Amino acid sequence: MKVLIIEDEKPAAEHIQNLVKRFDTSIEVLGPLDAVRKSVDWFNNNPHPDLVMMDIQLADGLSFEIFEKTVVKCPVIFTTAFNDYAIRAFKVNSVDYLLKPIDFEELTKAFEKFQNTYQKQDVDKFATLMDQVLNGFNKEFKQRFVIKVGEHIKSVRVEDILYFYSMEKATFLLSNNNHNYVIDYSLEQVEEMVDPGLFFRINRKYLVNIDSIEDIISYSNSRLKLELKNSKEHDAIVAREKVSAFKKWLDR
Repeated sequence: MKVLIIEDEKPAAEHIQNLVKRFDTSIEVLGPLDAVRKSVDWFNNNPHPDLVMMDIQLADGLSFEIFEKTVVKCPVIFTTAFNDYAIRAFKVNSVDYLLKPIDFEELTKAFEKFQNTYQKQDVDKFATLMDQVLNGFNKEFKQRFVIKVGEHIKSVRVEDILYFYSMEKATFLLSNNNHNYVIDYSLEQVEEMVDPGLFFRINRKYLVNIDSIEDIISYSNSRLKLELKNSKEHDAIVAREKVSAFKKWLDR
């Protein structure tokens, strides 16, 4: 069995290779490749492996560009530091993924799923699933939220929302004119609706607009504190387990 690793972070690539070898020492590990361009060239000029371990964000773009530029005739297990819309698409379309940091138990489950589901004869099935995933990434996100204020109804554009937050079992949005509005969705539902390139879930209570961030400060326990526009009474803290993904989200 041959497994190709596509990962732009050397420590992460080495960690994945060690886990793969721990799962089965007979597996031949190929790569790692760290960029979309290199990966496209590799697939165009080499026999395809049995399986690919592929990070979503590479040195020169998102790995989904690989599928737009060449044909990948093998299943892929995606790896990602993001638990945003990418992961939701994979869940819907039954393509496996691993959330970083990857542990051996999760890798084992993913490999067993591959062995039970995606064999060589399933190339057409996998290609169909990938088409569905890519189409999911082209979906349209919510453009505005309708708010009821007393007897009045108001429409707030998503780009005019600084952040969403939950408090006392209710969900609110703060607009850029410093008005708070209650909305009829949970924070989890809102996260599904808005563009993950624009909004990031920093913790259980906050979903912030990238344009609302005025300053980022190192905070206790390896966390980050955000200073947001028009936000003086709330502390917006990036949870420790979210910090790595948050930094990647900023550095796109």
